[in-house]
Amino acid sequence: MSKIVILGAGIAGHTVARHLNKLVGKDHEITVISPNAKWNWIPSNIWVGVGQMTEEEVTFDLAEIYKKTFVKFKQAKALSIHPDGDSSQDQGFVSIEYTTPEKSGETEKVSFDYLVNATGPKLNFGATPGLGPDQGYTVSVCTAKHAIEANHRLQEIIQTMKDGKNATIVIGTGHGMCTCQGAAFEYIYNVDHVLREANVRDKADIVWLSNEYELGDFGMGGVHIERGGYITNGKTFAESLMAERGIRWITRAHVNKVEPGKIHYETIDGQFHEQNFDFSMLIPPFAGVGLKAFDKSGEDISSLIFAPNGFMKVDADYTPRPYEEWSASDWPHTYQNPSYQNMFAVGIAFAPPHMISKPMQSANGTAINPTAPRTGMPSAAMAKAVAFSINDMINGAEKPTHTASMAEMGAACVASTGAGFFTGTAATMTVFPVVPDFEKYPDYGRDINLTFGEIGLAGHWMKYLLHHAFIYQAKLKPGWSFIPD
Repeated sequence: MSKIVILGAGIAGHTVARHLNKLVGKDHEITVISPNAKWNWIPSNIWVGVGQMTEEEVTFDLAEIYKKTFVKFKQAKALSIHPDGDSSQDQGFVSIEYTTPEKSGETEKVSFDYLVNATGPKLNFGATPGLGPDQGYTVSVCTAKHAIEANHRLQEIIQTMKDGKNATIVIGTGHGMCTCQGAAFEYIYNVDHVLREANVRDKADIVWLSNEYELGDFGMGGVHIERGGYITNGKTFAESLMAERGIRWITRAHVNKVEPGKIHYETIDGQFHEQNFDFSMLIPPFAGVGLKAFDKSGEDISSLIFAPNGFMKVDADYTPRPYEEWSASDWPHTYQNPSYQNMFAVGIAFAPPHMISKPMQSANGTAINPTAPRTGMPSAAMAKAVAFSINDMINGAEKPTHTASMAEMGAACVASTGAGFFTGTAATMTVFPVVPDFEKYPDYGRDINLTFGEIGLAGHWMKYLLHHAFIYQAKLKPGWSFIPD
């Protein structure tokens, strides 16, 4: 019997778990380890952050779901990976620390034959002094709890505007190396929408503050889309959305400090600026969760397993080279660790080989550019591929049998620009492939026939339906496997 350990129970980790439960659950041991008691459909946190949904609508209890399966669940934090075991045992194991109230602080060794790292990111608010809801002065929608607090603060600001006061609202990225601009992109439009519904939009100055070189970059190097029979770029598309709604934008910016009511940032020309705010939601940069790795003798081999940013190395080409020389083929296919073939990393947990957007620095040498996104559809696709590969390797395959390269897959994104059954809208976009391939598609790096964008009420209905479909799927309800990942 093989022991499979999955670190993390977010979109990627839970996708691996539910597919392996179906594939091998009766005959092998599957253990999911996560410090969080609840699964969170993160894309809908933006609606929690404006009061359009509750925490209960975007989360569910993991233990209750796994009780109905062959999957064991441990609510704990992974501390270190020991691929070769240690002096007391030969089998690889993960050292964990429980996070439940009744077992808080207790540690355990969990053995594995196969390990999947799906830990996601550390929300690195500490990279920018004053950033974040806990030790800083800005809010977040990265977790359901954060989104609840964001809405509480937003409603307070709305009330002050109803009382006749003007307010400045700043939404965007809180560091020069942030990714996941999409969450902030959705949130700013939903804030604009609820302000209009509250009849106080005229009292608000809404500002987009981003590390993107141009609007619509999203860490993907921008995108060209077919819309209404014409080819336009993501910059024009994004600028038109903001201009239509009276949203100001500041790009090419690195936030270096946040004080009460004041954001300090540097722009790519080396100049330093200040932006006052009454309410601000800034996405933090991501880092690895801080896992360490040790060999059998106890020597630290973290640098062998992880990249300097803390994300796990996989079958990508990490050879240092100038940005102009990177290739779509550098990106991983199987997500297998090159040093230990029984270990994989999926979702945000894997280390990308390079940035998709061109690396940029300010005149002072400060890095200001989005890092590569690895969430949503790509995250689920790679998780499913790894689950099927592990199943085949258990049954005798010598190497992974399934692939999910971001340079060979497309992705669809439905970005909410305001909730409401008759008044809501969403921008629906597809890109193929996610990572541009300029050898195959020399003009734009992507297949323009499969890359397009539209905005409208139908998009909102689609996003709302997807919200319910993916939660239904994640709860393993009847027929879940027929819903595409």
